[in-house]
Amino acid sequence: MNPEHGGQAVPPVRRWIWAQLLIGWLPVWGLYGSMILAMHGGSARSALSIAARAIGAAALLSWPVLKLTERFPWPRPVRLSFVLLHLAGAAVFSVAWLFLASALEAVVRDQFFLIRPAGVVPFLSIGVWLYIAVAGVSYAVRATARAARAETTAAQSQLAALRGQLNPHFLFNALHTVVQLIPVEPLRAAEAAERLAGLLRTATAEGRDLVPLAEERAFVDRYLELEQMRFAERLVVKREIPAALDEVSLPSFAMQTLVENAVRHGAAPREGTTTITIRGRAEGTTFVLEVQDDGAGADLSRPGEGTGLSRLRDRLAALYGAAASLTLASRSGAGFTATLRAPLTRADEA
Repeated sequence: MNPEHGGQAVPPVRRWIWAQLLIGWLPVWGLYGSMILAMHGGSARSALSIAARAIGAAALLSWPVLKLTERFPWPRPVRLSFVLLHLAGAAVFSVAWLFLASALEAVVRDQFFLIRPAGVVPFLSIGVWLYIAVAGVSYAVRATARAARAETTAAQSQLAALRGQLNPHFLFNALHTVVQLIPVEPLRAAEAAERLAGLLRTATAEGRDLVPLAEERAFVDRYLELEQMRFAERLVVKREIPAALDEVSLPSFAMQTLVENAVRHGAAPREGTTTITIRGRAEGTTFVLEVQDDGAGADLSRPGEGTGLSRLRDRLAALYGAAASLTLASRSGAGFTATLRAPLTRADEA
């Protein structure tokens, strides 16, 4: 349930702030107890008990501090009114802590209790530092959350742009197949155009960044049916992907991009038969997808690579960072191999 729309759940950012403050109060409690023991003597148990009540009072008062930081976000640039607001907040927090801690001691001791005048200034000074710590943690966590949201939004925008660029690239290459059939086999060209329309409907409707391997493989099979109308027996496809990997996730159109590259640059320039082998395997926590052809090959020492491969590499970087890679191996006249490596995750987990 969304807490901003009437739900009761605590927002994740606020929960994380409370978690950090809870962890942070423990050493403060120990330090304050040590100070009491050093200044007033007595037993460690008694000092820690008194410290627990005092620091517990400070922890209770941190709630309005969190509300204040939520109500008044950190401005850019910092304004004088913002500084004055928190100076006043620190003063109020310190005085409230003094009286609340005294009240708790009075309840425990069953008698009126107030901190001695000589200890008031140090007590209030500690209160100011506690206020600064609470407000600082709150602002730091909120800034981190904003940065993470901005980074996520930027990554999603980049992925959407890259995914959108795949459709025109795929369309131009697939139309080339239909155009080549028109002068020699008009009827087959019409059938190819219908198949292409079906492929494009699927491609344009796909809005996911990650898809199950089984779905990607089905799309590639339909694409290869279209290409085999042009190449006939000149194009042989071998598939070596275990069914156990069907639910593994990979970037949408990743396999199609590698296979399309093999058809366009491996099979198209040749008069003879070209074999394309599609392999998938798991290596520990990594999924490996390999597309190999025995076609014309390429000189990888020359700069640049295909548009589709370049965009796929960008998508891998956006989705996985350094955890994924796309490596190319080839030499002129000796075929071409593209190997994609990505974290091994199931589609539902991704």
